[in-house]
Amino acid sequence: MPSPRPRLTRRRVLIAAGAVVVALGVAATVLILHSPGNVSHPKLSFTAPASPTRPPARKAGPAFLWPDYGYDSARTRDFDPAGGPAPPFRVGWHFLDGALLEFPPVIEGNTLYLLDDDGMARAIDARTGRVRWHVKLGTLAAASPAIDVRAGLVVFVLLSTTGSTPANGRVAALSQRTGKLLWSRRIAAGSESSPLVWGGHVYFGDQSGAVYCLSATTGRLDWVYHAQGAVKGGVAQSGGIIYFGDYAGRVYALHADSGRVLWDVGTNGSAFGFGSGNFYSTPAVAFGRVYLGNTDGFVYSFAARTGQLAWSRATGAYVYASPAVADVPGLGPTVYMGSYDSRFYAFNAASGAIRWSHAAGGRISGAATIVGHVVYYSDLGTRTTTGLDARSGRVVFSFHDGAFNPVIADDRALYLDGYITLYELLPRPPTHGGRRSSRGSGAGAHGRSSRRSSTGAGHRRRSVSRSRGRR
Repeated sequence: MPSPRPRLTRRRVLIAAGAVVVALGVAATVLILHSPGNVSHPKLSFTAPASPTRPPARKAGPAFLWPDYGYDSARTRDFDPAGGPAPPFRVGWHFLDGALLEFPPVIEGNTLYLLDDDGMARAIDARTGRVRWHVKLGTLAAASPAIDVRAGLVVFVLLSTTGSTPANGRVAALSQRTGKLLWSRRIAAGSESSPLVWGGHVYFGDQSGAVYCLSATTGRLDWVYHAQGAVKGGVAQSGGIIYFGDYAGRVYALHADSGRVLWDVGTNGSAFGFGSGNFYSTPAVAFGRVYLGNTDGFVYSFAARTGQLAWSRATGAYVYASPAVADVPGLGPTVYMGSYDSRFYAFNAASGAIRWSHAAGGRISGAATIVGHVVYYSDLGTRTTTGLDARSGRVVFSFHDGAFNPVIADDRALYLDGYITLYELLPRPPTHGGRRSSRGSGAGAHGRSSRRSSTGAGHRRRSVSRSRGRR
């Protein structure tokens, strides 16, 4: 139907067109002037470790605890089990889920808690691979759960409860022991932000840009903050401050108790407020810095106290991955991340300089995990999980399954997150003369059967080709 307004004269059309061209030119100039680039301020708010030793393996009383996506509340993904699992491995059990396993489980004691992309929550015996309970929570999910040991519950977030696209999601808390629903709260926009349980509260973001703080025991809303873009990654916590990035290309620091803003900054420090890309990456906080990747192809480091840009370093393509950060003996503070340029990087945590890089078999979308002196990643090209010596980048492990977030561990075993299968990997005993092979995956890596397996009660194999459309 024609517009009711009078038509513009030719002269007015030309003037309007010229104004649009000028406006576009100004915007382009601003973006060029403030486009991201390699930046390095090594001493800016960097807190060097007092010694090269790493923290001991985390325990919760007598039970082992890996409570959150990223291991600890700072999401460092650094686990150093003295004398714990190291390559070479053999497969103990494998659990065929049948749905996409994009995000890994969490651990408390001898139980793994897993949420697959079809919205099925499970408690799995870490020693046998047997399912203790399973609950259908929704129809679409893409996040790890989080454990509140004191309250005896595990928290799950869902992208959808009714369809195959993000909408009408929920957050739900189940009993660790029985899987009974303890509380649930509707999240209209849906969430794929792996929740964080800290200080009796649950923190996560959603597709609309809201960041929530809920009571872990009741689900009561304590505060909500509205960011400028969708919050798809998880939040990290350090010193009572919550850190996260959004799809407007901004990074935020909020007081965990109130949601009050400490700082928020764009990726390029532009006075015009432009962001150069999207943050899907869940940040890691260490050494007085916040580290995360961006779809503009850069990895960023911000001062945790002020938000000042400490460094940015270009890769060759999108960086959806989340970082792993550790003070590695013989190497020093290092940030590990993969990129869609099919390379895996080790960055100097202070300066952003590349310590080494490794050519992967395909694009890297998931986070790295450090277990002992090995850093693990999975790639989307070959669907292989690779372990590299954290100091040199030398390949020490390869397993023919996995595409996103690679592994978690306790002090006994490695648990590898395959495409639709979860594996228990146990250290292989020394071979002839006490020497151990530096590379190998053990039985099961090429589809051979393992010692024990379970498919889960009442769960059929289904297509895993569905896309959430997040990218």
